[in-house]
Amino acid sequence: MNNRSFLRTAILVLAAITAIIHFVRAPGAGIPFVLNGIGFLALAALVVVQPAFLAGREALVRYALIAFSIVTILAWVVLGDKSLPEGWMGYVAKIDELLLIAATWAFGRLTPGRRP
Repeated sequence: MNNRSFLRTAILVLAAITAIIHFVRAPGAGIPFVLNGIGFLALAALVVVQPAFLAGREALVRYALIAFSIVTILAWVVLGDKSLPEGWMGYVAKIDELLLIAATWAFGRLTPGRRP
């Protein structure tokens, strides 16, 4: 498995983890958590699959996933449950999202002619 394949897999797995966490929290937190989970899955899929209709805009999709992750982290900092042990899933999700940002950035660095 080369680095790009590893990073593709990492992006999908990390996005799936954070989406699952948001879906699990959704019954008590509402629609925004469901939409957030769907957003992570959709953006990660677009980064990895790179559909033809986004040709030439791959970097923009990566930027969108990174920005989406940053906004989610900032929203948790402002609004999230940071108490322990009740809020432990938030910490796990934020670590996962930081890893997702790093994997997405690294994937962009390995894409010929594209940054990040």
